[in-house]
Amino acid sequence: MGSINFPAEEERVLNTWNDINAFHRQLELTKDLPPYVFYDGPPFATGTPHYGHLLASTIKDIIPRYWSMRGRFVERRFGWDTHGVPIEQIIDKKLQEELGVRGRAAVDQIGIKEYNRRCREVVLTYANEWRKIIGRVGRWIDFDRDYQTMHPSFMETCWWVFGQLYKKGLVYHGARVLPYSTALNTPLSKSEASEEYKDVQDPAITVNFPVLPIEEQPEGVRQSVQKALDAAQGKNVNFVAWTTTPWTLPSNVALCAHPDYEYLLVLDKESDNVYIMLEAGLKVLYKDPKKAKDKFQTLPLKLKGSELAGIRYKPLFTYFHSQFKDYGFKVLLDTYVKQDEGVGIVHQSPAFGEDDYQISWREGVINADRQPPNPLNAAGEYTSEVPDFEGQHVKAADKNIMKHLEGEGRVVRKSQITHRYPHCPRSKTPLIQRAVPSWFIKVE
Repeated sequence: MGSINFPAEEERVLNTWNDINAFHRQLELTKDLPPYVFYDGPPFATGTPHYGHLLASTIKDIIPRYWSMRGRFVERRFGWDTHGVPIEQIIDKKLQEELGVRGRAAVDQIGIKEYNRRCREVVLTYANEWRKIIGRVGRWIDFDRDYQTMHPSFMETCWWVFGQLYKKGLVYHGARVLPYSTALNTPLSKSEASEEYKDVQDPAITVNFPVLPIEEQPEGVRQSVQKALDAAQGKNVNFVAWTTTPWTLPSNVALCAHPDYEYLLVLDKESDNVYIMLEAGLKVLYKDPKKAKDKFQTLPLKLKGSELAGIRYKPLFTYFHSQFKDYGFKVLLDTYVKQDEGVGIVHQSPAFGEDDYQISWREGVINADRQPPNPLNAAGEYTSEVPDFEGQHVKAADKNIMKHLEGEGRVVRKSQITHRYPHCPRSKTPLIQRAVPSWFIKVE
């Protein structure tokens, strides 16, 4: 048996299909049969197909072929996604070179009509390459009757569907914490955010949250506070929390403890402060606690996490104090707190953490009318709500925030940590977690 030349054989089969117009002949022969609708998410044509596209195309070819052979009419039209970040990024790069600005600032300068015109010029840059490669793979699909998401008929259909869902009460406006690219000024899907991780160095900072005097505490927590004060024997009692995102601290509105863990009272001999924390967190403050016995003392009192619920503390910043003084700046409880990370108390900034948002909403710190502090513009720079750091990008502001807190005596320890951190796969810049106002469809 002779050997087979697979590339040549593939070419022969493709030529035969083209000669007899096999795909369109199949459509003609099945046009009066019951339809089978196959939804095919369209790609961008601003780049050539990669392995992922080719793999998906294989699957997208198998299913329609199967149903066609089962006696169904399966219309297959190729589509193009002509909206969104990949196209905008190409134009933004050109505008940055041309005008020195990008994104919303560039749109404001040249106008939305001109911005859209430039986008239309590039949306189908590689359409011919797509046609050649998809055809070479052997996929049967109609490129001559393609659709584009920028066609008015397509957009009108989307609006019609949205309108029907809205009339049925299935659409609501809310917010969700999503991976957010400050370079592209847009949230990303979780799958996009998982595409690119890099090993980076970030600051790791432990800060203190002084427990308020007993007369400023709710009646229900005064017994727990009094026990802590008695054990401290006149020294200041503080919660401590560890974070690798100091830029979220200006938006802190609560702390979170684990209801079932036992918390220690630790006297730090250098500062003469008493810290409420987990025993497992001692390594964060003292690296090797066994060798640092002369630097701290464990007091003879343990408090269960559930006893800490509702205890109020002094905020790190006053930017949002008036708005949340009656609802926040207290200890909440949740089992997501881990023993092997940080010091056992987690600072809550609801606009910048998915767990923070859910817990703060559940506990009434935030709600539909009392949205969480979110003092950033689209580019991830502080707004006038945080005047001390206004105009600074969040990652650049880390050092200034730590310096400010050191001046206020709120920094317990600071160090550096190397960890895997998600980056925007398009701009290659660090992502942040951010609550984004959005429209949602009820699916439950």
